[in-house]
Amino acid sequence: MARYYRYKLPPWCRYWLVVIERATLPIMIFQLIRTLFFPTTMDVFLLGLFVGIFVAFYMEWI
Repeated sequence: MARYYRYKLPPWCRYWLVVIERATLPIMIFQLIRTLFFPTTMDVFLLGLFVGIFVAFYMEWI
């Protein structure tokens, strides 16, 4: 199976990948602060989702 290579994607798709990659950290920090002050099940789920996306971008899985 071939490794995922983001530069084979169309330019518009690469653009949105970069936008999502750069926006993930500030959204994750905001969600962490929100979860610390108002912990609900949805906030914990969203924080886990953003941490997962951030780790996937950091490890270059996406």
